[in-house]
Amino acid sequence: MRNNINKILLVLLTGAVISASCDKKLEEYNPSGITSSTAYTTAKGFETLVNAAYTYTRFWYGKEEGYQISEMGTDIWTGGTGDVYPALSTYKDLQGNLAALSLIWTNFYAAVNLCNTGIAGIAKVTDYTAQQKTAREAELRYLRAFYNWHIVEVWGGVHFTTEPNAGAVTSANKTPVETFYKQIFEDLDYAVKNLPATSAEYGRATIPVAKAFLARMYLTRGMNQQAMDMANEVINTTSYGYQLVPNYGDLWNMGNLKNKEVIWAVDYSTNLTYNDLRTSAYPYGHPRGSNSGHLLFLMVYDQINSNILFRDVNNGRPFNRYMPTKALLDLFNDKIDSRYRSSFQTVWYCNKAGTQKGNLFNPGLTSTFKIGDTVAYCAKDTQNVAEMNAKPYTTYDMPRVYTSNGGTDERKKFYVSLKKFKDSTRAVQGEAQSARDVFVIRLAEMYLIAAEAAFKLGNPGPAATYLNKIRTRAAIPGQEAAMQVSASDITLDFILDERARELAGEQLRWFDLKRTNKLIDRINKMNPDAAAFIKPFHTVRPIPQIQIDAVTNKSEFTQNEGYQ
Repeated sequence: MRNNINKILLVLLTGAVISASCDKKLEEYNPSGITSSTAYTTAKGFETLVNAAYTYTRFWYGKEEGYQISEMGTDIWTGGTGDVYPALSTYKDLQGNLAALSLIWTNFYAAVNLCNTGIAGIAKVTDYTAQQKTAREAELRYLRAFYNWHIVEVWGGVHFTTEPNAGAVTSANKTPVETFYKQIFEDLDYAVKNLPATSAEYGRATIPVAKAFLARMYLTRGMNQQAMDMANEVINTTSYGYQLVPNYGDLWNMGNLKNKEVIWAVDYSTNLTYNDLRTSAYPYGHPRGSNSGHLLFLMVYDQINSNILFRDVNNGRPFNRYMPTKALLDLFNDKIDSRYRSSFQTVWYCNKAGTQKGNLFNPGLTSTFKIGDTVAYCAKDTQNVAEMNAKPYTTYDMPRVYTSNGGTDERKKFYVSLKKFKDSTRAVQGEAQSARDVFVIRLAEMYLIAAEAAFKLGNPGPAATYLNKIRTRAAIPGQEAAMQVSASDITLDFILDERARELAGEQLRWFDLKRTNKLIDRINKMNPDAAAFIKPFHTVRPIPQIQIDAVTNKSEFTQNEGYQ
């Protein structure tokens, strides 16, 4: 097999990059004679294609680029001092030159192309039974729908095809959003009818997985009766075996990840070498690695006073990327709702006995700390300054973290930190890789989908019943009655508040706000950092500039409206 490598060329849809800076020709010898057209005609070869189609989820789920696009630029998160993509967090100067957008675009189109290749070629597999062919095609159709949903929601009506591409494609089309969704529903309908009901291999698509994602798609497109019915199928079909974990905090226990609430997850291996830290088999040889969510939401606790509080495995390796908006913290009543303390870390303890000469706000105070003593506390309210300064530990109350209007300035280092994704099983404090699975769909979302659909159908009473199911689970023992809501409490904003309390950080928030047409409204009310810059056209992201530059039909395939 010969490849002439003469220049850098973006290959649309395959995700491949042919690169070199000189005019030399690289000759490659393929002694086996095996090519993709022949390898995928055997069951063994086709299995590698299907397995590879799943792996592209790892470019989004549990990865910084995916978190940045799905959680940032919303009402509940703002950037910490370590935020490397502030344009996505605030919309200030947001354009198509961001690496996060290019990475996701390239790899999700590569994933779609791989699915297209498999769907088009599965009939040629010689040693599959008819049933095996149908089941594998159903998996690929499910995955194609999954990737296409991300593409169309992030970028709108961009390039669409169901045809596989074996080489460079230099032109692109602009396809209506409705066309994407027509295919998404066709693929999911096929998946629901032809996937197996269960799988011995954790993380594979099954009938209930497809139904759960289909419920999400129905809700996204305003098909509320179908959304509620499908969510109820997942909730009430006893053979599926899904149950809410009794204690919300137990969801995030590293020893309890494969629990009965999880409908579909990205399964990261406990053997970190199996998580493909770097491989040339993927675009750019990009380091995918394991789940990195444990790094991104933690404040730099090790910069408070390293004499008595140093970085360790239990507290995590803090990248200081994202911090909660004040509005997110205000959504929780921590006196009755366990999700606040189960989701966030508010106290940091001494892990090295020593003396601190003054806390940050009272330099004249000298205190001796023993291991286990409180070193820092982040409060979600306003506290008395004199009382805070008199304590041996440093307190960060709301005025010390946020500006008077709830925004941030340079004080973006010490704050209440999301701890749901922490991993204290890492071998050493500097380990950036985590074996934590990423929950893509869990049962609680089905109750939230059913509640939103019921409300939109004009039935706030049933909506309250669905919400109370997860609110009862979330109640601090003895506070179950206080956590109940009634029909008169239910509004679309209340449902979004509840989704924030339940799903914060789970890579759904931007889609939630877009689906409900609340992106701009809630940012204006709850996120001053982004409110100053967000515009109506920000309901889609800019197409990566590398793609705009690569196509030959530039007059037809243009940048999304509002972007340069």
